[in-house]
Amino acid sequence: MSALRQPYYDLSGEAMQGLLATKAALERGPLGKELIELLYLRVSQINGCAYCLEKHSESLRADGVPQAKLDGLAGWRVSRHFQARERAALAWAESLSEIARSHADDQDYQPLEAHFSAREISDLTIAVALMSGLNRLAIGMRL
Repeated sequence: MSALRQPYYDLSGEAMQGLLATKAALERGPLGKELIELLYLRVSQINGCAYCLEKHSESLRADGVPQAKLDGLAGWRVSRHFQARERAALAWAESLSEIARSHADDQDYQPLEAHFSAREISDLTIAVALMSGLNRLAIGMRL
């Protein structure tokens, strides 16, 4: 493991506080912490952020999410551990995480409308964008 390239928490403290405030607001919002953390974990899997994988797996386990569900997250499309609402959110998270390929296609967006309010869809989208950014910070700065 490489050493931290730059102490970005210190160097960009005000900006980091803004990102952390956004994270806290999302977790207090209507989606609930478990779904948000599942999205964070899936986005971190896609982006290959080891630090975030450990952090969000640990958080989900501490909140009582069964290990079998965490183990099946990368294969959520065929896992019996995920409900339709979670599947719609995870499909959207993957589509946004791989936007150069997916272009956030309607087939990934439309299932959200059956399970989430407009506010919740907005929060889901912000959560994916936030975790993608945090993954890039952690990976890029070698956290």
